[in-house]
Amino acid sequence: MPTTEHRFAAVDLGASSGRIIVGEVAPDRLTLHEAHRFPNRPTRVLGTLHWNILSLYQGVLEGLNAAAAHTAHNRLTSIGIDTWAVDYGLLASDGTLLANPVHYRDTRTTGAAERVAAAIPPPALYAATGLQHLRFNTIYQLVAARGTPALAAAHRLLLIPDLIAYWLTGEAGTELTNASTTQLIDPRTRSWSTQVADALGIDLSLFPPLRNPGSPAGHLLPDVLAATGLPHPTPVTAVGSHDTASAVVGVPATTPDFAYIATGTWSLAGLELDAPVLTEASRAANFTNELGVDGTVRYLRNIMGLWMLQECVRTWNAEHTRGAGTDLTALLQEAARATPLRSVVDAGDPAFIGPDHMPDRIADACRRTGQPVPRTPAETTRCVLDSLALAHRRAIEDAARLSGRTVRTVHIVGGGVHNTLLCQLTADACGLPVVAGPAEAAALGNVLVQARTAGAITGGLTDLRALLHSTQPLRQYEPTGDHSAWDRAAARLGDAQVTGAATGQGDEEEPCA
Repeated sequence: MPTTEHRFAAVDLGASSGRIIVGEVAPDRLTLHEAHRFPNRPTRVLGTLHWNILSLYQGVLEGLNAAAAHTAHNRLTSIGIDTWAVDYGLLASDGTLLANPVHYRDTRTTGAAERVAAAIPPPALYAATGLQHLRFNTIYQLVAARGTPALAAAHRLLLIPDLIAYWLTGEAGTELTNASTTQLIDPRTRSWSTQVADALGIDLSLFPPLRNPGSPAGHLLPDVLAATGLPHPTPVTAVGSHDTASAVVGVPATTPDFAYIATGTWSLAGLELDAPVLTEASRAANFTNELGVDGTVRYLRNIMGLWMLQECVRTWNAEHTRGAGTDLTALLQEAARATPLRSVVDAGDPAFIGPDHMPDRIADACRRTGQPVPRTPAETTRCVLDSLALAHRRAIEDAARLSGRTVRTVHIVGGGVHNTLLCQLTADACGLPVVAGPAEAAALGNVLVQARTAGAITGGLTDLRALLHSTQPLRQYEPTGDHSAWDRAAARLGDAQVTGAATGQGDEEEPCA
């Protein structure tokens, strides 16, 4: 890498892997280098699904060591951490981790939504927090954990990125963008909602003080310096620690009239706003008001995302279906030639949340709505991608209608930018140009907040995005085909479509990018 003064390490932990990415930043330059990647493999123990948090932390240490080896004099200007949302670790008074963090996919929250609704009705909960109903939001996890020995003994609760930061620095804090996914933050005041916490008997003193993105989060401890080869002092900077918050910073928009879709295992589609939308219509549409960087609100809906295709491929590989999954490029080429919009399913249906038998569940959904059942992996793949594009369209149209905003461009960031068929179908469905890229939006957003804090660059989000637009490879897709065909496909789902249809308890969708 060329030598410059400022290099930043982005610790970016996702649901299936973790990465340490080094960003080199100057006022007119922004480059990334992946220093280390490692798997994230949850483990089920005695019926409970846990994160292997110590393994993840070891991966972080090894990654920072690799990052040091790629920098002049083993020096990093700072380190920032972003991860998935809602999950947490509990610490004893001496800082000891009391138990491995539980995975948000675990079934322990079954029935918690009903208990929460009995204490605070869903309309009141939404008015107070602006968060869509997700069965594994932190409040449901805490209600489900009530009475357990670990929670009873806990002195401190740290969300996953804050836990990693604590182990690196010995200093505890609660970063605001991720805190907003707990359903315990008032998005108007950007502080804790004592109303919700008191109604549910949640002790807010478990959380350390809130931190804003750009705030200092301590310096690496001596044992961390020894493990990583980094010199003293190496600071840790709070970034948008919910990976979607960092990904939205990484949207290379040049005008304010844009929508974004952060893609990967999940799709998070919506708008960046200055204030939350807390109307009953917004709650009924199951939109969330998560907090973003620089006082913004991420007004978005969670969509199942490429998880559906990933699970199909895994099933086909396990069944040794001819060619399916072993060559994704060939599968997507076949899907591009398949009949468009032959069958579509609701990509927000909770039936698709769990693993296993995804092709069968897609086939069942087609039968329920009276549509042709996909016969081949290519037809199933085309069904998934058409359905995702349709869900992207609906989310963006609903977000614009509910917020009173106009959308003229859609930005797709994250892993989905590599799926050219999905990008084109999204442009066709939305009837709007789609700008695809960058794929590493979360890491870029992480690095940009660090760089601004360190003084390597200056300005607001508009300036950060201008740097992205001028330095990152982007591809534009223009809408093609018969736009009314998408209207007819949406009508086929009709009342069977549950995306955004809250019924008091709401839909059960994923919280993470």
